[in-house]
Amino acid sequence: MHFRIFYILTSIVLTSLVSCSNEKIETGLTLKKNTQNLIKSLGLLSEDEQIIKYYSNFKKHKAGNFFTTKRIAHYWIDDYNKEKNDTSFAYYYEIVNIDTLYNVPDTFAPYMTVTKKDGSKFNVYIDGSKNEIKSFFDEVIMMWEERKN
Repeated sequence: MHFRIFYILTSIVLTSLVSCSNEKIETGLTLKKNTQNLIKSLGLLSEDEQIIKYYSNFKKHKAGNFFTTKRIAHYWIDDYNKEKNDTSFAYYYEIVNIDTLYNVPDTFAPYMTVTKKDGSKFNVYIDGSKNEIKSFFDEVIMMWEERKN
């Protein structure tokens, strides 16, 4: 009987871990090569550029949010409606402002709004613990401050 309960609990925990595997902040070193290749195919990563941190709030082949040594970027791929596809990015020298929003309704992840010199804006969504989110936001702002000129 105890073995059966242990087996059921273990199965639930493992299933939860597998289903949440896309919902963590990764580094360029932990990000799988096929995800990096997708990002390159979308024109969001050059050969001389490294991903610093990456987060997907859905399946990685559908959505991603990240910053690199050169830019901040977001992508959304919609298989059913190509008009909804979005590959937004800004090189650090193009950015005039980064606003962060930590407290959002339950259905949304915290995000930062990136404003470019031309007035266009896009959001980059991040989720995780408060410390992980703060670290992501702080690191990307520090990278921007260092490389905006």
